[in-house]
Amino acid sequence: MKNAYEIKVAGLTRTLPLCPISDDLYIAAFVLFGDVELTVACASELLKKAPEYDVMITAESKGIPLVYEMARQAGVNKYLLARKMAKLYMKDVFSVELQSITTAKRQALFIDREDVEYMKGKRVLIVDDVISTGESVKAVEKLVQEAGGIIAGKMAILAEGDANKRDDIIYLQHLPLFNKEGQAL
Repeated sequence: MKNAYEIKVAGLTRTLPLCPISDDLYIAAFVLFGDVELTVACASELLKKAPEYDVMITAESKGIPLVYEMARQAGVNKYLLARKMAKLYMKDVFSVELQSITTAKRQALFIDREDVEYMKGKRVLIVDDVISTGESVKAVEKLVQEAGGIIAGKMAILAEGDANKRDDIIYLQHLPLFNKEGQAL
């Protein structure tokens, strides 16, 4: 059995370990955390493809280094974060529930009133590291819409599985799903 997948994205090659989601389905684990070179390169390539926007948002947590680097490279001093837990400092919290392919149980995303007011009437670009089932992006999209923001676009480094067939997302590279023998589906 093949236990890794090599991918080239933003001009860089990385080897991703294959991880089981079920007995018959594996994903190649793509993790930006700690890989500054890859984060910088992917942020640069995504910005080249980004539609016009006023503010960017991501869901906690793997999109954080990416949206930070995109904001830094774009010369803006603010991005928004949909949190996995309401924090004490968050006031008048909005929330939505989601089910992600990489998380066993249902999750919720939270945003506070200050961020709601900030994005109201603005073009909001939703950023993530990987879009697979699209549930995380759908939850962030719902938060943006409830806050009165306008969806400028949805983008990710990788479109996993059938996500590459979607016409509503912008991405850099397709990432296949795998069977238990490590063969791409």
